[in-house]
Amino acid sequence: MAVELCLLLLLFCGSTISEVQPIYKPPPGTLDFGFVPSKTYDTGAYHEPGSIGILFKIVHAFLYLVQPNSFPQDLIRKVAQQQLGKTQGDYQKPENVVLTLQAIYYEIGFIVSAALGLLFILLLPLVGLCFCMCRCCDNCGGEMHQRQKKNADCQRSCFATFLFVASLIISVGVLCAYAANQHLTNQVRGAKKLVNSNFKDLKIFLNDTPAQIDYLVSQYNTAKDKALSDLNNVGPVLGTRVQEQLGKEVRPALDAALTMAGAIRETKEALENVSVSVEVLQEGTERLHANLTDVKTHLSNTLNDSACNAAQAASTCNIIRNSLSQLNINANFSGLPGVSSQLAKVNDVLKIDLSSLVQKGYAAFNDTPDLVVNQTRNILSDIKSVLESIGSNITTFTKALPVQKILDDLMVYLTQSEAYVQDYFPLVEQYDFYRWLGCLILCCMVVLILVFYYLGLLCGTCGYDKHASPTTRGCISNTGGNFLMAGVGFSFLFSWVLMTVVVLTFVTGGNVEKLVCEPFEDKNLFKVLDTPYLLNQQWKNYLAGILFKNPNVNLTFEKVYSDCKENKGIYTSLHLEYLFNINEFLNISMYTEDVALKIEHIQINLSKIILLDEIGKENLLNFSSSGIDGIDFSAYLTEINKSVTKVDLLSFANDLEARADQLPKGALENALKGHANSIRMIHNQQVVPLEQAMSTLNQSIRLLKKTSSELMVKVKNVISAVNAAQFLINNNASQVIVQETKKYMDTIVGYFEQYTEWVKESIAMEVAACKPIANVIDTAVDIFLCSYITDSVNTFWFGLGGSSMFLIPAIIFAVKLSKYYRRMDTEDVYDDSVEQW
Repeated sequence: MAVELCLLLLLFCGSTISEVQPIYKPPPGTLDFGFVPSKTYDTGAYHEPGSIGILFKIVHAFLYLVQPNSFPQDLIRKVAQQQLGKTQGDYQKPENVVLTLQAIYYEIGFIVSAALGLLFILLLPLVGLCFCMCRCCDNCGGEMHQRQKKNADCQRSCFATFLFVASLIISVGVLCAYAANQHLTNQVRGAKKLVNSNFKDLKIFLNDTPAQIDYLVSQYNTAKDKALSDLNNVGPVLGTRVQEQLGKEVRPALDAALTMAGAIRETKEALENVSVSVEVLQEGTERLHANLTDVKTHLSNTLNDSACNAAQAASTCNIIRNSLSQLNINANFSGLPGVSSQLAKVNDVLKIDLSSLVQKGYAAFNDTPDLVVNQTRNILSDIKSVLESIGSNITTFTKALPVQKILDDLMVYLTQSEAYVQDYFPLVEQYDFYRWLGCLILCCMVVLILVFYYLGLLCGTCGYDKHASPTTRGCISNTGGNFLMAGVGFSFLFSWVLMTVVVLTFVTGGNVEKLVCEPFEDKNLFKVLDTPYLLNQQWKNYLAGILFKNPNVNLTFEKVYSDCKENKGIYTSLHLEYLFNINEFLNISMYTEDVALKIEHIQINLSKIILLDEIGKENLLNFSSSGIDGIDFSAYLTEINKSVTKVDLLSFANDLEARADQLPKGALENALKGHANSIRMIHNQQVVPLEQAMSTLNQSIRLLKKTSSELMVKVKNVISAVNAAQFLINNNASQVIVQETKKYMDTIVGYFEQYTEWVKESIAMEVAACKPIANVIDTAVDIFLCSYITDSVNTFWFGLGGSSMFLIPAIIFAVKLSKYYRRMDTEDVYDDSVEQW
């Protein structure tokens, strides 16, 4: 709705639009509204003069020499504010006298140059008249008599050379003037295409504006569709958010309960392992004790053999006999307490599947998104209705706006303006033809003079005979002299006309270049126009007074031109917020107030979620009182840390066999080796299994000891965590739900915030981009006035003025040179006798 109002005001301002490059690129994770549709425009406000541009630069450099002063901003402001000339005595005021002197000082270069030109205009015809009258009286070279001089040939050559150089310079000047004249005509003929291009762009703008309006309005559906998508997925969106927040306490509590259920199963397995291992160890140690006793008896009997009394075996037998006491068991497992009572209690606890109860709590908690969906169906339908109504309101308001009528009126005005220009353009071309013809005539005047000079030089040089006397010069040489004098005569006749045109165009074109074109290029001209109370004594800012009827708004020509040059939107460039504040009409509350109210009424009841019932809690307490913490772990660990036998049977057997090798070969040696093999067999068949059983018992006892450590405290902590999580769900979940609902609402509202921000950005930068306004100004001032007209006119007077100035030395050299080419009536005669004397 606000978008339509803003665009309507933009149309009232009669803005134009230019080529708009896409600038909006939404970052990842945000809505993508695309780009405002825009078409390509043909107008290019830039002029490349081509090869004649070199002449333009030379003229600019000459003007800088004539007028090196910077643009007189303060002087122009003061002159405009003083309004000189309104009354007769204005110029006599001291402040106005000062301003006049400052203006003269600024224009001193033009004044001096124009004064010299006026002197040329006045004096050259007068000098020509006097010269003609003087020659008619046979003076000033009019006498047809030439005195003989020794350096006559040198003088003639010098005069001819100087005249030729002067003629060349005049030729260059007239060529420059002709090129500038032709360039201006060519540009005027090509200007029609540029004008038509501007009108074409304006028509494209008017035809493209409705599509831009429709596009901005239609993109409301993008935000609405995204919001509806989230509303349709309220379970995964809002439900998951609520679940994640509650899960910060619920999941650790359920995880702890599930871990305790696993600990119960592990405790049962450990108790079973302890019971079985103790029984195995008790039976195994009794059997091992009996076997070791038999081995000791047999070894003792062997050692009592008479062979051990021999001197070589006595010491060895005594050593073996003394070591027999080591063949005995070391650990005694018969006195260890049993764990049958604890195992029975744990089995009773396991009759209730605590893991299943915890999984039910998980399942109930994971159903949170479904609970949210079921409990928000009615409210969500209301929110969807609100979103649809907003879209309907925008569409309805769009149809009610007279946008098309305004566009049609503007199109009619534009068409009439184009027809007016098209009707008068042939007249412009006709007047330009008259101008071109007049300038061509001026160039022809100079060309006529040049023709006489060149013919005079050609005939005089070719027909001159240095052996001929002045009275006997040939016809061709005489004709050359006459051509030179004809050139002099036409120079006097045309020079004042040429210089008059040069002075007028110089003063006009030079001042336009210095006071309009140059300050326009560096924007100083806009600064003068932006001077407070300059264009209207009652208005501080003239442009703001025109547009808003409020001259206090800080709106300047320079800022508008710069913004339009950068292709910013007309809303930004003209500060239309003073006429229509888009921020007020695009207030997000206009769109989201009803949506926010509906979302705030969302109430979700999670009291049906049961994390762990009383049976599960009672089961945990029964486990804590199962008595595993009463097991005498020290007794178990004491026996477990002992070895099965007092001596390593393998080492004993190896040692016994080594000592048997020390005995003489015989029955005693063989008997002892047989006893060593029996001991090895006992180790492999009985000791190794007992060691494995002791390892299992060790692991189980240590696990039970770890589990039983502060078991009651652990169980109570688990139950407390479950109770706290359950309390959070039953009593404090509403706060979490409100908090997450607020975030959910912010997400939904955020889509509309993105939409309104995009609309603001589009209106500021893309909709009704005002670069064509800058293009129109550039076309009118920079291209038409400065590049086409002023540069061409300045180059014309520069070339024509240079030619006119060099007419003076050309006249002098032509008069001097003609004396050497024309046939004289008399000549000097010398007497030979006198010369000899």
